[in-house]
Amino acid sequence: MEAPKISVIVSTYNSVEWLKKVLWGFNCQIFRHFEVVIADDGSGPETKALIEQLSKEVFYPIIHVWQEDDGFQKSRILNKAVKACNADYIIMTDGDCIPREDFVEVHYINKEPGYFISGGYYMLPMNISKMITKDDIEKQRCFNIQWLKEKGIPQTFKNNKLRARGFISTFLNLVTPTNASWNGHNSSGWKKDILNVNGFDERMQYGGQDRELGERLFNFGIKSKQLRYSAVCVHLDHKRGYKTPESIEKNRSIRRDTRKNKEVWTHYGITK
Repeated sequence: MEAPKISVIVSTYNSVEWLKKVLWGFNCQIFRHFEVVIADDGSGPETKALIEQLSKEVFYPIIHVWQEDDGFQKSRILNKAVKACNADYIIMTDGDCIPREDFVEVHYINKEPGYFISGGYYMLPMNISKMITKDDIEKQRCFNIQWLKEKGIPQTFKNNKLRARGFISTFLNLVTPTNASWNGHNSSGWKKDILNVNGFDERMQYGGQDRELGERLFNFGIKSKQLRYSAVCVHLDHKRGYKTPESIEKNRSIRRDTRKNKEVWTHYGITK
C-alpha cells in the first residue's frame, strides 16, 4: 500500500459520540489519500471499541495512539501521534471538530514549503451538536447556514465562515484581523518542521500549547497562511473541566519565555 499524502491527527479523550461524528466527517472527504492518527489522552475501552468498529466502515486507515490517563496531557499524546504519522505533511484537529468535505483537500492544495496553515472553526451550541446525525454529515447539511438557521443559529458575521466560497473566502482570509497562529482545532504543517522545533512542550497543560508550538515555528523562520474561511470545520460544544487558572498562567509564562528568548526548541518535547 502506498504511503498516505497527508496524516490527520485527531485528539480525543472519552468523547465517543463526538469522535464518531468527526470520523464520519473524514469519510466524506473529496481528497482521499490520507490516514487518521487518533491521539488518545487516556480514554476508556468505549473509544477503543468505536475505533475498531469504524475502522471496518471508513475508507481511510486509522492508527490509534493511546496513553495511560494521567490528567490533561494533550501535548504528550500529540508528540506520540506526530511520531506515528506516515506522511510528510500533518493536519491537526480535535475530536469535536467535524470537517467539511473539502477540509483535507484545502489543506493539501495550499501546503507550501516554509509555511504552516491556520484554519478556522464554526462553534455550534450543544442542542445542535447533539442533533447532527450521520445523514446530516453525509449530505453536508451541518455546514449549510440555511439549515443551521432553521435550527436556531443567529445571524452573525461568523456565518461567512460557512457561506464564503471561492473569491469571497480568499478575500476574507486576507482581511481578517485574526492572527494566523497554530490552532489545535485546525492547523497543518510539515512533519520535518514540527520535528525541527521538537514538537509540543509537554510541561504545558490546557491553554495555548498549540500557539506556543506556532511561536517556535515562527522563531525557526516558518511563516503562516490564514485559511480560516476556506479550511472549515464545525466545532461541537463540550464542557472544559480541565481548564484551570493555574494551567493557563503556567502556560502563559512558558509562552512569554518562548517569545522573549526567540526559542525554537523545547527541552520538554519529542526528544527528551
